[in-house]
Amino acid sequence: MPAAIAIGPGIWRVPTTRWDLVNSFVVRNTDGSLTLVDTGLRQAPPRITAALAELDAAPADVTAIVLTHAHSDHAGGAAALATMTGRGVTAHEAEVSAVREGRAPGRDEGFRLGRLLRRMPDGFDPAPVARAMVDGELLADAGLRVHHTPGHTPGHCSLLHEASGTLITGDAIWNMRSRRTWPVLAFCTDAAQTERTATLLGDLEYTTAAFTHGPEIRGQGREAIREFLAHPRRLGPGL
Repeated sequence: MPAAIAIGPGIWRVPTTRWDLVNSFVVRNTDGSLTLVDTGLRQAPPRITAALAELDAAPADVTAIVLTHAHSDHAGGAAALATMTGRGVTAHEAEVSAVREGRAPGRDEGFRLGRLLRRMPDGFDPAPVARAMVDGELLADAGLRVHHTPGHTPGHCSLLHEASGTLITGDAIWNMRSRRTWPVLAFCTDAAQTERTATLLGDLEYTTAAFTHGPEIRGQGREAIREFLAHPRRLGPGL
């Protein structure tokens, strides 16, 4: 399997673990440089640099690192990649301090698992933040439109690559084993808000739905998201 999987014009998915369990994304900027979306777990950077090499690029060609949110499977490699690229991170304004401190937002304690997770460390290496992004903003070089979908974390964002018609859902919706589900709701800061704000994704215009957890859906991505939102599923009881 290639390290960088083309999912649309100017956008690639980069699996950073086996079985597409965790993905990052690379976007070709208007000037030929690259934007990296999400950085995987702490051990992900070698897989990401291998993907860059397949695109005839190097870390120095990355001019922006964008995080959908501050969880360790999305921000775990951010500090190392910031050092490699010489670039700080772009994060939603609600999570700038979390990224700088290497601190994940709290869990939903309405779930027993959420209460148990409160006692367990869930951090990542602190990373420098270059800028804060806000809802509705266009990250112009990459052509990524920011859609704030809080609940999984306070600053969780989904990103729409308008040129290719690709939606990066972040953790608003998963596609594990080609089955759309909510994320583990105990991992959310506010599970009810996660379910509420994800409805926004059914109203956007795109053809490919790309997931940090699971493979993308091409051609009928919007229809698949709408079907899920009409008949949502959880991973299992209490999750």
